[in-house]
Parts: sequence; C-alpha cells; structure tokens
Amino acid sequence: MVSRKDKNLARVKRHKRVRKNISGTAACPRLVVYRSNANISAQIIDDVAGKTLVSASTFGKNYDGNGGNKVAARAVGKDIAEKALAMNITEVVFDRGGYLYHGRVSELADGAREGGLKF
Repeated sequence: MVSRKDKNLARVKRHKRVRKNISGTAACPRLVVYRSNANISAQIIDDVAGKTLVSASTFGKNYDGNGGNKVAARAVGKDIAEKALAMNITEVVFDRGGYLYHGRVSELADGAREGGLKF
C-alpha cells in the first residue's frame, strides 16, 4: 500500500514555522490568507488584542462567480484593502498561511497592494 503525505498537515507545519516570526500589532496588523479549492478568504488580525479587524472572502452572498480562481483572489485583495483603509489601516504584515507565494495567494497580495495596503 502506498502512503500519501498529508498536504494540509505539511501546510500547517509551514504556517507554524512562519508564525514564530510574524505577529500583528495594532500599528501593523497581520494579513492572513486561507485558500481552499473553491474559495479564498483573507483577514486582518491584531494578534496583541486577539481580534479580527477586517475580513473578506468569496463565500457568501456578496460575491458572484467562481471563488477558486485568480480573478476572485484579486477581487478579495482589493475588497480587504478597501475595508482596511476605511478603518485607517494602511500598513500590514503579510502572512501567506503556509501556502506558496504563487498563483491565487500572490494575486490576492497584488490586489491588496493595488487597493492601497503597504507590505
């Protein structure tokens, strides 16, 4: 019997390794990405207070279309940047969530930069 590696377990291990060095504060919160096959979501988190400040995702009633492609990821990035600027958040630390900085994750980051966030 062939044993397969658990991809999500490997991602979680990478995320824990990254989280040792990245932390969000009130002055510079953390922009974290979660990606599934069908959707993508992002949150801006203040780790000191333990609160989610802003969130955006492709699931729910506010988004039409396919949530699992690059176009959707860029739209989520622009949406979270718009919400963050409304709360006077201009600078964040990017947390890729253990995913490779490639494809939908990089598109979300580019959309957030286009929306006005700095990281």
